[in-house]
Amino acid sequence: MPVAFRSRLVAREPLYGAWSVIPSALSVRLLAAAGLDYVVIDLQHGGAAEADLPAMTGAIRLAGATPIARVRHAHPADIGRALDLGCEGVIVPNVDSAAQARQVAGAVRYPPAGYRSAGGVLAAGEPFCLVMVESAAAVAELDATLAVDGVDGLYVGPRDLSLSLGCELSPDDPVQNRALQSVWAACAAAGKPVGVHATEGAVARRYREAGCTLITTAGDAAAITRDTAAQLNLARA
Repeated sequence: MPVAFRSRLVAREPLYGAWSVIPSALSVRLLAAAGLDYVVIDLQHGGAAEADLPAMTGAIRLAGATPIARVRHAHPADIGRALDLGCEGVIVPNVDSAAQARQVAGAVRYPPAGYRSAGGVLAAGEPFCLVMVESAAAVAELDATLAVDGVDGLYVGPRDLSLSLGCELSPDDPVQNRALQSVWAACAAAGKPVGVHATEGAVARRYREAGCTLITTAGDAAAITRDTAAQLNLARA
């Protein structure tokens, strides 16, 4: 029997995934069938709604990967619905402090450890909770956030982090790089996994070499646009 994704996650085994903004069970199954460990359904900025989750999470599982939701907001209702409708874990945005992280972790877990309501027919037995680091405030709270019981790890959103820091969106920008190094070091010291968003393999590999273990290597919309443009250029050449 294969080792559960959650166990691999907390053991900080390198895990590779894709990001989906297209609300289609067919497209996420194609992503997962490429050999990925996980597919993130983006409920915050993507086209999928809660009603799409049962079909999309089922399609991801059928292809051998784990479905995860990036929920719309750090709110118990958003978190609970994503978990009840088939996601095995959540990536939670807009978490700027340890106090917020504590509320988020409680929304993922049933009493007495948390305050999530039971009853989801598609709910995973032991979901995981990753909180996003995408602001200067979140970077300042790294150690306190990682110390929160129920926070299984962190996930960096480089674009929003660069906006918050007022720097370029690039791991080579000195301001962003300094913040990223702080995240990598804090997670290593806490013994917790860290993930990061990338949409191409070369950047994802750099993050893996820096110690990231939840490595998003592609996005469906970007992959379609990039490959279509490449094929069109070849056809016109």
